[in-house]
Amino acid sequence: MRAAFVGKGGSGKTTLSALFSRHLARSGAPVVAIDGDINQHLAHALGLDEDEAFSAPPLSARTGEIKDYLRGANPRIPSRDAMVKTTPPGRGSRLLRPLGDDEVHRHHVQEVDGVPLMVTGAFDEGDLGVACYHSKLGAVELYLNHLVDGPGEYVVVDMTAGADAFASGLFTRFDMTFLVVEPTRKSVSVYRQYRDHAAEFGIPVAVVGNKVTGEDDLLFLKEHVGDDLLAHCEQSSYVRAQEQGRRHGELESHNTRTLDLLRAAVDSRTKDWAAFQKHAVEFHLRNAAAWANEATGQDLAHQVDPDFRHGPAALTALA
Repeated sequence: MRAAFVGKGGSGKTTLSALFSRHLARSGAPVVAIDGDINQHLAHALGLDEDEAFSAPPLSARTGEIKDYLRGANPRIPSRDAMVKTTPPGRGSRLLRPLGDDEVHRHHVQEVDGVPLMVTGAFDEGDLGVACYHSKLGAVELYLNHLVDGPGEYVVVDMTAGADAFASGLFTRFDMTFLVVEPTRKSVSVYRQYRDHAAEFGIPVAVVGNKVTGEDDLLFLKEHVGDDLLAHCEQSSYVRAQEQGRRHGELESHNTRTLDLLRAAVDSRTKDWAAFQKHAVEFHLRNAAAWANEATGQDLAHQVDPDFRHGPAALTALA
């Protein structure tokens, strides 16, 4: 099951992504975390030393190789150049299992404090002024489009800040989206934007209040978020110690219970593979018409395989 953490910049979504991923991993659950934020901080939030580099190559550094692997023997995709970030799988495509023994996971996963992590990659000098970050996120979208995950398996993605996540179809790739909201008017404004956009596509959103210091903060969130407020995290001395490079104590009991509530919310979702594939096709056709047909010189609507059924049945068909 897939969970995304989104919110205003500085709201604490990266911290919560790290806490949730570590919480799942320490319970023994299979989990892979993905840093999909332009500010690549998830590895350090998980415990990588600030002066230590993440050694596995970022997904965006090998997008071409990932395309070659995923397109497999799909006759509708003749080359990597014909495959764009939204290209959905079809018969002949290679599908992925969470942390499976495949080329993508073997090359790109590094364990940080017990959590298998993949990173999108940061801007480099050649990107400045000529590319947007969504060109980097294309590899993540391809990964999620070709992934077959199930109950008790978790993919946790730290997404870009604010409503910028709606600049691609990536926001439809999740079973649950956690919107991290501080008790401030600016943070609530981002919540309203995301809520309204998500509602257009039936995307489930739950709010996690963060940096709550007292009853007034909690009342503010309840007033402005209402029933969307699933749980909240109190100001944490444990988190602050980690941010200062000190390993001290354990996460507070209230905040641990909040992580349990988030897991229960994810576990309560029923995977809807038909809706997942419908959204994938819809956004692929949108992108094809908007820019991808012209960029590739091909009619990419042909890449949609009308007889392909995503999910465990597709894995069985490949066996």
